[in-house]
Amino acid sequence: MSKRILLVEDDASIALVITAALEAEGFTVDHCDSIAGRDRFLAGHAYRLLLTDVMLTDGDGIETIGRVREADPGLPIIILSAQNTLDTAVRASDTGAFEYFPKPFDLEELIRTVTQAIGKAEAEAFDVPQDVPQGLPLVGRSAAMQAVYRMITRVLRNDLTVLILGESGTGKELVAEAIHQLGNRRSGPFIAVNTAAIPGELIESELFGHEKGAFTGAVARSIGKFEQASGGTLFLDEIGDMPMQAQTRLLRALQSGRIRRVGGRDEITLDCRIVAATNRDLLPMIAAGTFREDLYYRLAVVPIELPPLRDRVDDIEALSRHFLARAAAEGLPRRHLTEAGAHILAQQPWRGNVRELRNFIYRLALLARDEVIDAASIEPLLAQTDNGTPARMTEPTGSGPADLEQAVTHWLKVNAPEPGEVYDAALAAFERPLFINTLGQTGGNQLRAAQILGINRNTLRKRLSDLGISIDDYAIRD
Repeated sequence: MSKRILLVEDDASIALVITAALEAEGFTVDHCDSIAGRDRFLAGHAYRLLLTDVMLTDGDGIETIGRVREADPGLPIIILSAQNTLDTAVRASDTGAFEYFPKPFDLEELIRTVTQAIGKAEAEAFDVPQDVPQGLPLVGRSAAMQAVYRMITRVLRNDLTVLILGESGTGKELVAEAIHQLGNRRSGPFIAVNTAAIPGELIESELFGHEKGAFTGAVARSIGKFEQASGGTLFLDEIGDMPMQAQTRLLRALQSGRIRRVGGRDEITLDCRIVAATNRDLLPMIAAGTFREDLYYRLAVVPIELPPLRDRVDDIEALSRHFLARAAAEGLPRRHLTEAGAHILAQQPWRGNVRELRNFIYRLALLARDEVIDAASIEPLLAQTDNGTPARMTEPTGSGPADLEQAVTHWLKVNAPEPGEVYDAALAAFERPLFINTLGQTGGNQLRAAQILGINRNTLRKRLSDLGISIDDYAIRD
């Protein structure tokens, strides 16, 4: 069979560039710009590969790929699209496409992928789901998010362990939920556990369960998160904060595919997909001996790195409008964002990433006086934050008990955190000034500060690092 390729592309300039590049590699290229033209070419010739756009002159190219699959199940297909959403990437994946390229794309990478696809002796077999859920949880069309979407689609038809990396607030749990909702295990439960929020002495019981009488207070059998996630997905968040002993038991469970409840004798076979996440850089922790290297490689079978919001500025407007719509659906006043308002939002640093943007937009929806939100509506709220930038929620001030109570009351009125997030949001707002005040009192003495706060010194160091507080700023110098 000749090296003949069918290119279906309605943009003449893009078609010309792709055709020239493929012909330079020795391929013969037939070109058309419609579904009807595609079907005529496929009926009259044998092709090594189909390279097709999504939006064509007579319809959606993805919707009719099923006809191509029925006629030639082994034909490799590469999909191009300017409709750069997770929904498009998932739909492309569901067709069994060899690869999906969002526009604009790297031409050299496209040519390499064409060669790889044609070189495969056998086409992969894909199970195309018939009930892909609507309302996908991720928003954004930036190039950085396109890379994330492509990685997500590659893990939907398998149970490989995924490690999601990214700063706090980038949406790691949303990615885990998307993998679950769109994957083979979507009919099972999605169980999320924050390993950093569980006391070290309880984490094994929380994950693996325990038998009655296993320890003081174990008055009945308890089913752990692994068993609760049977048939579905177990999401282990903040995996970098897991105690070393628990890391060892988790590694053993992943290696053997079996667990044993604390105090139990029977082994239980695991039936869940593992997705883990962390905002910490695990490699230095491995070097320091605080995270197991073998566990890292067991978890990072497929790493997915989420970009911070500063690397996807083009998505801020879409995210802001999305959160305004969500806020309205949850009972807050309906607001409309102007281009000028979107522009000023895009200029902010958003060091707390998407989570900080979301909280700010909800606060804006509640407190803005006008239905239409422009720069004049946004600037007063920005001015209430640190140095005029929304790096975090407005922090409380006050020196005594009465002042503190007033500060809390005022903070709640000004910030209006989302229902269900009041505790976490308040803790985040009060924690930083609490640490700063304590370090100021102790002259930067970490041991004394930890004693005053009633926390472990290592916990203090971690929280100072997470909050970006430098101990050097408070050390007393001669």
